[in-house]
Amino acid sequence: MKTLLAKTKSMLRKTIDLLLPALFPSWRFFKEVGPSPRVEYRVVLKGQRTAWRESHPVPERVGLGSVIARMVWNPARNTQLYMVSLSERLVSGRVEHSASELNHLIAAKIEESQGDLQFRLMFMDDEGGAITGTVVYESEPVPLSEVRR
Repeated sequence: MKTLLAKTKSMLRKTIDLLLPALFPSWRFFKEVGPSPRVEYRVVLKGQRTAWRESHPVPERVGLGSVIARMVWNPARNTQLYMVSLSERLVSGRVEHSASELNHLIAAKIEESQGDLQFRLMFMDDEGGAITGTVVYESEPVPLSEVRR
């Protein structure tokens, strides 16, 4: 009886040890925390280029109910995090797959159906109270018909 109780306590302890880091993550999880690139896009149609727009903007305000719901289900934020990961890979030199995936994600979100899609990665910086952006990558225009899934 004591052996069974000891094994149960041991299994419970191991389960809690595995569960706690998932519930209360440590900032030491990240090797480095730095600025994330902003992904902007534009559509080129017959030589006319639209203005650059942020691909997946973060909402300015979120209600309390939405905040609670997002703790359980938030696919839009997951997509944003995936795009940040792809952007960081792109900047570090792994271009082909990352650029292709970014094109697909952006094309799925936009309403335009014709023209060429182009995106760029910008690092935003606060310089003396003014927000400035530095372009770190700019893709070649790709026909929207090719990147739509």
